[in-house]
Amino acid sequence: MKAAGKKVLVFGSGISGTSAAGILEGQGAFVTLYDANEKLEEEAIREKIREGSRTKIVLGEFPEKLMDELDLVVMSPGVPTDLPVVNRMREKKIPIIGEVELAYELGRGDVLAITGTNGKTTTTALLGQIMKDAGKNVFVVGNIGTPYTNVAEETREDSVVVAEMSSFQLETIVDFRARVSAILNITPDHLNRHHTMEAYIEAKKNVAVNQGPEDTCVLNYEDEVLREFGKTLTGQVLYFSSQRKLEKGIYLDEGNIIYRNPKECLLCNVKELKLLGTHNYENVMAAAAMAAVYGVPMESIRKSVRDFAGVEHRIEFVAEKNGVAYYNDSKGTNPDAAIKGIQAMIRPAYLIGGGYDKQSSYKEWIESFEGRVKKLLLIGQTKEKIAEEAEQCGFTDVMLFDTFEEAVLTAARLAEPGDAVLLSPACASWGMFKNYEERGDKFKEIVNSL
Repeated sequence: MKAAGKKVLVFGSGISGTSAAGILEGQGAFVTLYDANEKLEEEAIREKIREGSRTKIVLGEFPEKLMDELDLVVMSPGVPTDLPVVNRMREKKIPIIGEVELAYELGRGDVLAITGTNGKTTTTALLGQIMKDAGKNVFVVGNIGTPYTNVAEETREDSVVVAEMSSFQLETIVDFRARVSAILNITPDHLNRHHTMEAYIEAKKNVAVNQGPEDTCVLNYEDEVLREFGKTLTGQVLYFSSQRKLEKGIYLDEGNIIYRNPKECLLCNVKELKLLGTHNYENVMAAAAMAAVYGVPMESIRKSVRDFAGVEHRIEFVAEKNGVAYYNDSKGTNPDAAIKGIQAMIRPAYLIGGGYDKQSSYKEWIESFEGRVKKLLLIGQTKEKIAEEAEQCGFTDVMLFDTFEEAVLTAARLAEPGDAVLLSPACASWGMFKNYEERGDKFKEIVNSL
């Protein structure tokens, strides 16, 4: 893709947007960065783009006359693609791509892409570590925190880009193609953005849409949607399962993770792993399978998965105070992810939940409490909604709080030696925190001050 001389609009001034504007300006494009939030400060945005940036910044209402000048629009993943102004751009036949597509067009090397409702960050971090340990020239990018456009110009023909892909990012791909892709699972999430489950599923499937016969897609055999999706692909398909033996693929059998493609090989026993819970064993299987089909020797993969200690904010052990263990699972931003946090607990838990409402149902999450959760402490926009659903499910040990700190300190006061205090909110952090990282950091700060 040649950006030089083109008039490009970057829609959204977050980390992906400013990164996209920077790489486009460096490529010689005439860049306008637009954000509907008129309260943002122009100079603060400009400083994030690149030193001496000449990008034009437009805030507030979109100037319609600008549309007639555009050669290309690059969407930030946080901006809905069905906004009226975006639809008008489509009507004018202006090409619209996402930040990931832009990076792919300007970058080099192979891409290993991971998506799914839950487990993406752990699997991406682990696969990135496997590739680094194997001596590859690796870039770990995407939804995990580093925009792909930040590193696209540094990639080489022998580079391996390990990318965590959200449904938002996958909505706007065109030619993006992964050498190996994976869809870990699909459960309801982000329906406030995608509106229907069908649209959400289609966005996730895009990770494999451009793959050819020489490429591989790794899928969860226990997810019915993905099992059927695998039958439609033209590329190679490799399944993983935590529930059954597979004739071909990677699976869990009496605590052993077995890779069979076509020969059978023991990866490890789960007791050798530092990660807790069946969901994490699935993440290990997915990352190991992706690395294996890419050609990394099994002995190298085995060492990497044994050494991997997990990612911050995902069932992260914080401390033990007065016999009570504290776990930070702030990345449990939807009910299905939060269920995994509860299932990993080996102690009775005081559970801190609630936050921003993504139009989720919390019934299955609450039903997973049995025998594991002693008390539910709720915060945020969803606290009354969750409390009502808990009562309908017959769980009545519920407390509501106005502040996050009050909930954590109350849990600490009530918990007894042998208990756990678990932050696993089943909701996004917005409204109380900038992101789940800030929420998790605040939890750890409070716990460490006890």
